[in-house]
Amino acid sequence: MEFYLVTTDHLEDKIWFKDQEDFKTAMNAIPIIAAMFGVKVIAFILMSNHVHFILECTRGQALEFINEFKRHFSFYTRRKYGIAKSLRRNKVDIRRVDVSEDSLCRAIAYVQMNSVAANICPNPGDYPWGTGNTFFKVAKPRGILLESLSARARYRITHSKLDAPAGLLVGEEGFIIPGSYVPTGFVESVFRTPKRMNYYLNNSSKARSLLNAPDSSGPVFRDQTIYPVVEDLCQTLYRKASVKDLLPEEQAEVLRQLHFRFASNVNQMARVTGLPYEAVAKMLESL
Repeated sequence: MEFYLVTTDHLEDKIWFKDQEDFKTAMNAIPIIAAMFGVKVIAFILMSNHVHFILECTRGQALEFINEFKRHFSFYTRRKYGIAKSLRRNKVDIRRVDVSEDSLCRAIAYVQMNSVAANICPNPGDYPWGTGNTFFKVAKPRGILLESLSARARYRITHSKLDAPAGLLVGEEGFIIPGSYVPTGFVESVFRTPKRMNYYLNNSSKARSLLNAPDSSGPVFRDQTIYPVVEDLCQTLYRKASVKDLLPEEQAEVLRQLHFRFASNVNQMARVTGLPYEAVAKMLESL
């Protein structure tokens, strides 16, 4: 068996997912694209400006999978937002994970803990956009079989006319449940017990980075919460459609509002406004 950790570069001045529908679209594409290339998805997480996957496949299959995932989501965002080539230049890092049990445990824990390290939630199980709530569950996943729906209903969910593998369950939230296609039994056999999995989660590099961060006191607002607020501030304060229509001093005021209302940091403000990181940092220094 070959395992690969697939990671996209963190986007500095934009985000992949602007609302819940964007997240759902990506979640529903994963098992279909994985089946297309014969890839097994072991664990994954969708963050606002990057994604992580642990895949069982060859390096070539891993590259095909992530390129098709980017292409599929770019096509979706082009239709929804009119954004062309939004992810074409988003670089990808593909690293082989050693087949030893310890290496695979550490890689899975690293992926699972991304949302916690970002101060979005206190534990991986609280984050819906990935496999954080998939393993060591007492109850089996419950939902409606995707294959039981009409072709039109399936298309509305998956945004794809490709055949989906059998057995995929759509949950009440409107996206395909990872537990219906991720090999949970295999992952649980690698960790052996929930306690041992928690050990790896709490000792992962992501957990250590959270403990060492100066602003690790509690969760912050998600990018998807703040993104629509930016447009509202532009309209309310200056009667303009977007941040890029504002004068520099007006942009600085919007940033000040985000900082004091939502405790947004420089990285988050650059992502949700689309302004360069250096420009945001300079404006904040002058406040």
